[in-house]
Amino acid sequence: MTDDALASPPLPAPQIADETIQLVDARNRPCGSASRASMRRFRYWHRATYIVVRNPRGELCVQRRTLTKEVFPGGLDLAAGGVVGAGEAVHLAARRELAEELGIEGVPLRHVLDFTYVGEGNHIFGSAYLVDYDGPLRLQAEEVAAAFWLPPAEALALEGATPDTRQAVEAMVAAGWLEGSA
Repeated sequence: MTDDALASPPLPAPQIADETIQLVDARNRPCGSASRASMRRFRYWHRATYIVVRNPRGELCVQRRTLTKEVFPGGLDLAAGGVVGAGEAVHLAARRELAEELGIEGVPLRHVLDFTYVGEGNHIFGSAYLVDYDGPLRLQAEEVAAAFWLPPAEALALEGATPDTRQAVEAMVAAGWLEGSA
């Protein structure tokens, strides 16, 4: 068998959405907008939402990212969410992302904390939310390859968990938001 036969196939080309992102300065003050591609290329500070979905058993919804995601392709997200659009309120972005990725609508979102994430070329002001949910999921095929439920400690122990969602969940655990079930 040749080395080529043993090599992993290359990842598909990332799909960068054509959208305009709200840019912020290093103090999280709006300072303009840019295309998503420019935001990634120049590593601009921006806002993002992180919605941790918890079922009545206290388990978290973990998502497997598709291989075409531009950041952390194939990784495991411990929260739904995404970047905030230009002029978009953060809580509305959280509702939009939750509906798009998992098909969850009409449930109360609790804003639980804010944090910054800097790594892998990202400069993010994150807003973390908690949702208690016990219903069917409708996965967005372009972004979510699969979803499953795990207790918080097991979710945090996963290899391949995206570092920004891991940081959000760790902060929620430390603040006491994920103790016990809903």
